[in-house]
Amino acid sequence: MKYKTRDLVTSGVLLGISIVISTAIHMSGIDGSIFLPMHIPVMIAGFLLGPSLGLIVGFLSPLLNHALTGMPPIPVLWIMLVELSIYGLISGYLYKRLNMNLIFSLIISMIIGRMGAALTILLLGQGFGLPMPPLDIYVYGMTLTAIPGIIIQIILIPILIKTYEKYRE
Repeated sequence: MKYKTRDLVTSGVLLGISIVISTAIHMSGIDGSIFLPMHIPVMIAGFLLGPSLGLIVGFLSPLLNHALTGMPPIPVLWIMLVELSIYGLISGYLYKRLNMNLIFSLIISMIIGRMGAALTILLLGQGFGLPMPPLDIYVYGMTLTAIPGIIIQIILIPILIKTYEKYRE
């Protein structure tokens, strides 16, 4: 698959932003699961660059963050690899390929990404033979903890995407 240089550079910038924002959040002592710092650049990658580059940025963000800073820790890394990859893939597919409304694409991406994270937890728990609480308890807790990050995403991402699209050459 051929990519434009501009898209590859944008991918690299968004990947770098995900590392910087995540590092800043963790250095401030704030739990990343509250503000979801890597989610925003990944979803922006999907919206701007499409599903394939969104998927790549979503996969590389937690992987490079872990390699450089140790965050997210294992086993959270495995969960975030799946979740963020899904965010980048689905946001790009719905918005770029299906031309779905930005807000609907964002919300559906967030739901499917969370479902992917929950399924990953279930599979990891089963694979390692760990006793698991009911999945709905995890999903409920994961969503409640992340309410500030979800609100930030719903407000900030559409503003950034619309502004970028307005001023793009």
